Amino acid sequence: MKLPDQRWYIASPNPDQVKTLVAETGLSPLLAQVILNRGIDSPKLAQVYITPEIESLPAPLDEFPDLFPSVELLKEAIETGEKIAICGDYDADGMTSTSLLLRAFKHLGGDAYYEIPSRMKDGYGINERIVEKFAEEGVGVILTVDNGIAAYNPIQLAVELGLTVIITDHHDLPENLPPADAILNPKLLPIQSPYRGLAGVGVAYVLAVTLAEEFNKKKEIIDALLELFTLGTIADLAPLVGVNRRWLKKGLKQLPNSQLAGIQALMQVAGVSEEQKQLKPDDIGFKLGPRINAVGRIGDPQTAIELLTTDDPGIALERAMQCEQINGKRKTLCEEIEQEAIHLIRTTPINYKKDRVLVVINYKWHHGVIGIVASRLVERYGVPVFIGTYEEDDPSKIRGSARGIEEFNIFESLVYCDDLLGKYGGHKAAGGFGLKAENLPKFKERLSKFAHQLLEPHHIKPLVKIDGKADFKQLNAQLYQHIDSLQPWGIENAFPVFWTPNVKILEQRTVGKNHLKLVLGQEDGQEMKAIAWRFGSYFPLPKRLDIAYKLTENRWNGNVNIELEIVGIRLPASANLKPENSFMYQGKEYTCYYSEKEKELRIKNAQGKVLAIRKGQRKGLLGINRQEAREIDVTKKPYFDIIKAAMNRLNLTK
Repeated sequence: MKLPDQRWYIASPNPDQVKTLVAETGLSPLLAQVILNRGIDSPKLAQVYITPEIESLPAPLDEFPDLFPSVELLKEAIETGEKIAICGDYDADGMTSTSLLLRAFKHLGGDAYYEIPSRMKDGYGINERIVEKFAEEGVGVILTVDNGIAAYNPIQLAVELGLTVIITDHHDLPENLPPADAILNPKLLPIQSPYRGLAGVGVAYVLAVTLAEEFNKKKEIIDALLELFTLGTIADLAPLVGVNRRWLKKGLKQLPNSQLAGIQALMQVAGVSEEQKQLKPDDIGFKLGPRINAVGRIGDPQTAIELLTTDDPGIALERAMQCEQINGKRKTLCEEIEQEAIHLIRTTPINYKKDRVLVVINYKWHHGVIGIVASRLVERYGVPVFIGTYEEDDPSKIRGSARGIEEFNIFESLVYCDDLLGKYGGHKAAGGFGLKAENLPKFKERLSKFAHQLLEPHHIKPLVKIDGKADFKQLNAQLYQHIDSLQPWGIENAFPVFWTPNVKILEQRTVGKNHLKLVLGQEDGQEMKAIAWRFGSYFPLPKRLDIAYKLTENRWNGNVNIELEIVGIRLPASANLKPENSFMYQGKEYTCYYSEKEKELRIKNAQGKVLAIRKGQRKGLLGINRQEAREIDVTKKPYFDIIKAAMNRLNLTK
C-alpha cells in the first residue's frame, strides 16, 4: 500500500480565544480558529482582518522617508520637461510596475519611457550598459522599479554621469545601499509597518498615487492604478497582509468591471464569462496574473507592457491573444522540465534526503520557467530545491532558481555560498543565482552543509499545514461563503485547510491524467464528494483514512455543491501509527514531550533548542543542552503562549 510521505502540522486549538472571537465577530468556531492561526488574536485585529478598510492607515509620506524627495524630484522633472527613464524588470512585478508608472506619467504630462533588461543578455536589474544608454539619450531622471537596491556600481555610475536616480524596489537590503538620490523600499520600514509586505508594484503604486495627489489629479487615474497594483501583487505572489490585503480586496472587486482595454481583453481570452465576473471576482485576478507572468518568463515583456498601457481595444486583444499563446507554451515547458527533473532525480540517483537539499541541473531547460518547476519539486519532495540550466551561449556558466521550505532560508543559503556564486538574490522563500559550472560540486556540498545546520530528517517531507479539525456536518454552504468573504487568501494568509479523522472511502475512481474522485463518509452517515488532484498513483486507497482538505464549490448545470479538495491523506491513528507531537506557533514549528516521571514538559524548536519546565514552576531552562541552558521566566511572552500551545497539543491540563 502506497500513501504520500507527508508531515502534518495541526495548529493547536485555542478554545478560550475561539469563544471570544466567535462572540465578538459572529464567525463560526472553525473560522475563528483559522484567523487565530494567522496571528489575529484579538477582537480588534479580527475586525480589521474581516473588514480591512476600517483600519486607519499611516500616510505613506509618514512611513517612507524618501517618498517626499522622490515626489519633489519627479514633479520638477515633469514640470521642466526633463526625460524620465523607467528601468523595469522582465517578471510580472516589474512589468506591471513599469506599466503603472507609464500610465501615471502620461496622465500627469511627464516625458517618460522605459527599458527592460534582456533576460538573455543582461540578466536581472539595471546595469552599466543601460545607464550609459540613458545618459547618451539625454535622460535626466532614472527611476528603477522592482530592481536597483543591489545595483551599487550601476547607480554610482549614473550619479557620476550627473543623472538623478530614484530606486523603487522591495528586495532584501544589501550591506551597502547604492548612492541614489532617493530609495523607496519597504524593507527599510519597521517590521510592524502595514506597508512592509509591498511588492515592487506596490511601491510604484504608492509613488504614483502620491505624485498624482501632488498634481491634484488622483481621482481620474486611481482605479487604473489600483487594478494594475492588484494584477502585479497577485502575479508576484506577494504576502497578502497589511495594505496588500486591504488594497487587493478592493482591487479584486474592481477587476470584473475594469475600464482598462488590456484587462478586458485578458478576461476575454481567458474565458471569463459575465456570470463568473459576478460570482467570482476574486478568481479573475488569479486567472489573469499567470498570463502576465508567462510573458515575462518566456516571451517579450514589451507584449505585456503594451497590453497594460494601450487604450486601443484592437491592440489590447492582439496582445492578450499573444499572452494566451505564451501561457500555453509555458504550461507545456513546465510539464516537460518537471518530468525530466523527476527522471533525473530517480535515475542518477540523487540522494536528497541525505543531502537535505535537492540540486538538479540539466542542459536546454528554459531558465524562464525553472522557478515554477522548483516550486513543484518542493511540493513533491518537501525539500529545498535549487534547479539550474547551462547558459546556451556559454555552457561554462549555470543560471538557476531556488525555492525553500518552512525551516530553510533561501537567501541566507546563497549568502553562505557567496564566494562560489556570481550574481544572486532573493528572500526567505525563493531566489535566483548564477555560478561557473566548475563550482557546481562545491556549491552542492556547501548547500548540503548549510541545510544540515537547519534541517532534521523528519523535515524532508512535503508539509501539510492544518488549521483545525472538522466534522462533515460543519462543512456547508454557509461556511464556504464565510471563507469566500475573507478573500483574498494567499502567501502568508493561506487558504484554510481542515482535517477529519478516520473517514470511510465509500467510492473511488481515477479521472483525467492522474486524479482521484471520491465519495467519503463518517459514522453518523454524513457524506462528502471530493477530488484529489495528482493522487491517482495512490489508487486504490485503503478503506479508512485521515484526510486534510480545502473546501471548494462545484457549480454544474445550475446546481451548487460544497465539495472537498484533498491535500493530504494518512492512515488513522487506529492503524497503530504514532501521532507526531508537533505544533506550529506564529509560523514556527515545535515538537513537545511530557515526562510523567519527572513531571517535566519539554518543547524543542527547529534549531534544536529545548525549553524545559516542571509542573508548578515559574522558571524554566532554555538551551541546546542542560549544561549550557539559561534560566527564563516562563510566565512571560512568548514562552507562556508556546507552553500553552504545547499543553493543548498534548491534551495536558494546568
